Amino acid sequence: MILSRRSLLGGVAALASAPARAADYAIAPEAIGQGVWLVRGADEPIEAGNGGAIANIAIITTPAGTVLWDCGPSVRYARALRQAAEQLTGKPVVRVYVSHLHPDHGLGLAAFDPAIVAALPGTIDALRAQGQGYADGMYRLLGDWMRGTDLLLPGRAIMASEEDFGGRTLRLLALSGHSAADLALLDPQTGLLMGGDLVFHDRAPSTPTADLSTWRASLDRLKAMPHGGVVPGHGPFDPGGTAAIDQTRDWIDWLEATLTQAVRDGLDMVEAGERPIPDRFVKMAAARYELQRSVSHLYPGLEAALLPRVDVP
Repeated sequence: MILSRRSLLGGVAALASAPARAADYAIAPEAIGQGVWLVRGADEPIEAGNGGAIANIAIITTPAGTVLWDCGPSVRYARALRQAAEQLTGKPVVRVYVSHLHPDHGLGLAAFDPAIVAALPGTIDALRAQGQGYADGMYRLLGDWMRGTDLLLPGRAIMASEEDFGGRTLRLLALSGHSAADLALLDPQTGLLMGGDLVFHDRAPSTPTADLSTWRASLDRLKAMPHGGVVPGHGPFDPGGTAAIDQTRDWIDWLEATLTQAVRDGLDMVEAGERPIPDRFVKMAAARYELQRSVSHLYPGLEAALLPRVDVP
């Protein structure tokens, strides 16, 4: 996820009446497989009320130590996550994977030694170029929740397709589409697939850095892989392993077709953001919110492609 200007301004206004200090994060892992736990994020936009803790996190125990899949929006969150994970497994955290550049997933890496934090090279490059802007925006939006959170870069670039932790091998998939570099992870021991923000479930997908055609290709690859349940980046665990992937694909297909038709119909961006949402999506969390954000993300490019200047050959 990434912050919209409207969300940022709304959060600043909300902070005017917020307590001077934020409350502690509640970390409540739930078992979803042998040695795997899910920490659910709030199915909401980033806001002061949730401290930015909207992304799903996974904890995996291995013979070599504890592995974390993403680490949340702030150093305060990540410290609470680390304490809960190590109490749960009885083993220190030895690896933290950051799935992509968006701040709700990875700014918590400041709580760890960068040497144990791993991400795709493209994610590291994106954080180097854009991470400070994300961090500044999160501070403005969340205030005291972010206290002590500094931008750090993962110290380990993922170059291999798997990593072994004392006999529990995790497969690493370098994909893209939601962002320019999206990491997914498969745990062969349980068959569980960690999709990051390539996969949403009963929560509308966000598109701030999306390439929809590439995203479709990545979803096709994930669906074709033998796997069991899916941990989406946002929304509830999908025990069947395909519903979340199919729903994400359905949304982005509908979104692109709807916005393309809106451009052809001559609608402005406000009108496009008010297009009807199909019944199959109306129960998805943040559906209208993400449609309107996606208009701001995608409409300029669609207008440039479909309504070229008449004086340009």
